[in-house]
Amino acid sequence: MNAMPNGFFSPVEQRFVHKSGVTETSTRIPYIVVDNFPELGKLTALRFLEWVAEHPEGVISLPTGKTPEHFIRWTRHLLDGWDSDEGRAIREEHGLEVGKKPRLDRLHFVQIDEFYPIRSSQANSFHHYVSEFYIRGFGLDPARAILIDCDEIPLAGGKHFSEVFPDSRVDLSLRYRAAQTAMERQQQASIFLIDDWCTRYEQKIRALGGIGFFLGGIGPDGHIAFNTRGSDHFSTTRLTETNFETQAQAAGDLGGIEVSKNRLVITIGLDTITHNREAVAVIFAAGEAKAGVVRDALESEPSVLYPATVLQRLSRSRFYITRSAGAKLHDSLEAYYRDGPWTHEKTERAVIDLCNQIETYGPNVSLEDLESDPYCRLIPDVSLDTVRAVMDSIRAKIERGLRLEEDQTFYHTGPHHDDIQLGLQPHINRTLRGTTNRSLFSVLTSGFTAVTNGFIMQTLASTRRLLDAGRIEMVEYPNFFESGYRLKWDKDVYHFLMHVASENPAGRERGLCHRVVRAIVEIWQVQSKVELRSAIDDIVAEISASYDGQKNSPRIQKLKGMVREFEEELVWAHSGVQVKNVRHLRLGFYTGDLFTEEPSRARDVRPILEEFRREQPTVISLALDPEGSGPDTHYKVLQAIADAVRLWREEADLTHLRIWGYRNVWFRFAPSDANVIVPVSLNAMDVLDKSFSDCYLSQVEAPFPSYEHDGKFSTLAKRIWVEQLQTIQSLLGKEFFYASENARIRASHGLIFFKEMNVDEFLSQARELEKATEG
Repeated sequence: MNAMPNGFFSPVEQRFVHKSGVTETSTRIPYIVVDNFPELGKLTALRFLEWVAEHPEGVISLPTGKTPEHFIRWTRHLLDGWDSDEGRAIREEHGLEVGKKPRLDRLHFVQIDEFYPIRSSQANSFHHYVSEFYIRGFGLDPARAILIDCDEIPLAGGKHFSEVFPDSRVDLSLRYRAAQTAMERQQQASIFLIDDWCTRYEQKIRALGGIGFFLGGIGPDGHIAFNTRGSDHFSTTRLTETNFETQAQAAGDLGGIEVSKNRLVITIGLDTITHNREAVAVIFAAGEAKAGVVRDALESEPSVLYPATVLQRLSRSRFYITRSAGAKLHDSLEAYYRDGPWTHEKTERAVIDLCNQIETYGPNVSLEDLESDPYCRLIPDVSLDTVRAVMDSIRAKIERGLRLEEDQTFYHTGPHHDDIQLGLQPHINRTLRGTTNRSLFSVLTSGFTAVTNGFIMQTLASTRRLLDAGRIEMVEYPNFFESGYRLKWDKDVYHFLMHVASENPAGRERGLCHRVVRAIVEIWQVQSKVELRSAIDDIVAEISASYDGQKNSPRIQKLKGMVREFEEELVWAHSGVQVKNVRHLRLGFYTGDLFTEEPSRARDVRPILEEFRREQPTVISLALDPEGSGPDTHYKVLQAIADAVRLWREEADLTHLRIWGYRNVWFRFAPSDANVIVPVSLNAMDVLDKSFSDCYLSQVEAPFPSYEHDGKFSTLAKRIWVEQLQTIQSLLGKEFFYASENARIRASHGLIFFKEMNVDEFLSQARELEKATEG
């Protein structure tokens, strides 16, 4: 462990180091730990202004996306309130020893990266982002900004990229192969002109002495800027392709993976970032989902596998991270095991990790193995009985997962459509077989951002074709447009599933179109077949006029959301759940904006509370992801549910209420974190995969995939369950499963982990998560 001298950090950084308590580190790049996401923004803003005060005409390069949200807010808050009592108090508390308010209008700004091609006027372009939040938001001088404006990059014949690359696809093989057509010759010449432009962009930066203050995030593959895994550490500004992880991350910005897979990027290089050896380079990261890439960046030798290791060149490079983002660091593991009282959770984690590391089943672990392991040796009175005790505790968790549930009212919640299925479907299906149980399913957001424009356009084309052929007969019924469209929604679902059973794709398409017609009549309040056709034409025209990734109008958002709602009804109808027992709460904080609102009690919590009052659940399930992991909708939905439970507890006895916290494709429990383990058979996996494919029609092509898997979420969920089984097999041995007297254990080829809590335990965990996320 290395103690960092005070002079190594700036005065602001020293205050945060002292506050964190982490004064000794073993990493190759220094890091500073903060407690939560807003605190990360505060630290970054204070250090930025500290640097600006010393370098009023310096060169800065700042990031785009969601991670800078609190950095932007804190920077503006500090500048706007500079002369206020609060402003002076914040500066004094955090060591910002600057008397005069820094001026930002003399700084030089360098845009880090951009998609190519993309119009700079589009709200999802990075040019638009930096213009909005940094040039205008921080009051920078546009004349002193070096920006990437794709509209202005010269191409062959003076043409616009929409003429040269009409499908927005740029074939970089034209750099090396002979052009075959006139269009390819024009594209080839244009690519070389873009390369020349990139060279001039790099020269402009170096003419200023290089970047003096660089702030960036870190991607799922460890990329900084768009320097993905494998990038040359001496790379400069260039037009380049990306990898799948980066494309999956960008899919939300660009309107789907099919767009992001075919969109190139212009990015500054790793040598661009480190050219100025006196530069301050800060990478900030929040959330346990980033823990792996943070560990690799901080603990690895310089390697193209870990792009951020290039920052070891700079003496003033830093990582600013939340505690959860540093969870996999060696320093953090040391602190976890060596600080505080010893717990059974630590014992479980140490023993299971040992079995995996030495590839030895629990019954075969020796005392020497335990005493040789740096963490197992810390277990009080460690012995072979320790391993047996861990095996017993894991077997007890499996027994809990096999428990038969009776006389329960289950209220299953999901932030998005498919979250419940991907987290718990095999276990839920077992509870649905109990005749004394009652089950309700509630999706709390509209989920419209998961439906691509292309899917809606294709569905509307089918709808129009079926209308013209007279195949949507319900529009002929009396009073259909007045009230009939509200009737027989269960019939839509039943007919759709009949066509699933009979393997009739045309029948399934017709079933979807029936529901889309009902949705259009409801949303657009159409009164006739003529108005229905006109509404369809208007929707098609609006979508056709929009760019990939553009925020839809509220009515089209609602249409997309109702498609997702139909899909959710189909999934649970497989097990006989009626439409009335699948609830769609459409909480108002979910808007599709980059920086979303926080849930409000009146708008978002009250509807959940009313559901609890009316249905009186005995078990509530919910997505329980750690801070900063998975979509932020998961966190906001959890806090809204927690607030509803708090309010419900004030008026009802919730002593016997159980909360099931599940995880799915975005994050997973360690065995020591879960207290229920559910065996999953191959049959249950097949049910998951087929029902996902048959029912989540808009998701079969995985338009917004996880960066971990290029395909359907159901495939990733199954893979996770199998990996979790393998982890437990490393402790209990395979024989425990294949030789078990219990048929469900014998049939298990995957395991689901979840955490069962009482109300006090749940509210305590929700509060801890709130502290880690919001402060």
